[in-house]
Amino acid sequence: MYKVVKCICIKNLREAKGESEMIKKIAVLTSGGDAPGMNAAVRAVVRTAISKGMEVYGVRRGYVGLLTGDIFQMDERSVTDIIHRGGTILYTARCSEFRTDEGVSKARAKCEELGIEGLVVIGGDGSFRGAADLSAKGMLCIGIPGTIDNDIACTDYTIGFDTAMNTAMELVDKLRDTSQSHDRISVVEVMGRGAGHIAVNTGIACGATDIITQEVPYDINAIANTMLEKKAKGKENFVVIVAEGVGHSVEIAKELELRTGIEARATILGHVQRGGNPTLRDRVEATKMGNYAVELLEQGIGNRVVALKDNQLVDYDIQDALAMKKPYDEKLHRMAETIAF
Repeated sequence: MYKVVKCICIKNLREAKGESEMIKKIAVLTSGGDAPGMNAAVRAVVRTAISKGMEVYGVRRGYVGLLTGDIFQMDERSVTDIIHRGGTILYTARCSEFRTDEGVSKARAKCEELGIEGLVVIGGDGSFRGAADLSAKGMLCIGIPGTIDNDIACTDYTIGFDTAMNTAMELVDKLRDTSQSHDRISVVEVMGRGAGHIAVNTGIACGATDIITQEVPYDINAIANTMLEKKAKGKENFVVIVAEGVGHSVEIAKELELRTGIEARATILGHVQRGGNPTLRDRVEATKMGNYAVELLEQGIGNRVVALKDNQLVDYDIQDALAMKKPYDEKLHRMAETIAF
């Protein structure tokens, strides 16, 4: 059994219905941006629930499907051969209607109509806000952190982060080949709209000359001067990693070319980082989180987010989780600057 932190139930079905009557029907959905490993989490939810005698329903296209009733029963075979696949077999979408109280009430009514007693929501902060709203209306909801940005504060790790970093690393390695052939500066923008975690780790893994994120101020003149100093010592090509949240990669490339006289090109990796087969770590962590989410629902526990802390699975109140702020590893960033050449 995994360690449970601050385990507070919004509803305890054992107490409400009697020890012998357990939760019988749950649903699972994926919401927000897709992340490699979501399918592994869905698979774990479905098979864990079935092993406990529960009925499991899949909700297509996130909260949109919950509102429209795009819900279907799943069995063991529904999740066969999906653990290695990227994306999400349940599809995903953003839903403006669900941001209203009327939309949440409509979704709650649909769950009651179908007899769904618990819901597993795989996604990011926006998805968890929806789960919190549903929880406030008496629905048992468990959130599983699935986002490549690793920007959910309550957890050390989010599903998809490792795969996205490896994808970015492989692509930067390929760009380095052409950068070296042309004695060029490659400015590469990686994903991370609200956080620079992908950028700093990818930058270290690829031996970037510089890493630019929102969290650490940068000076374009200082970067250019450093490149000129290194060029004087024999370095002929450079890689700069820029986090999506900073943006302006094309302008940064132009400014560096202007200040150094070295040809510079910008490459925005974009949504390719969301795709691809999930890595071993993403498959394993997603499976553990999906299994744990069902164990919480089995106990009649809701309004929680599953998290990984110090290599232990724990859970937090959704509102507490949303209020947390995730620190940026500035020490890692500074280390990267120290060892860059």
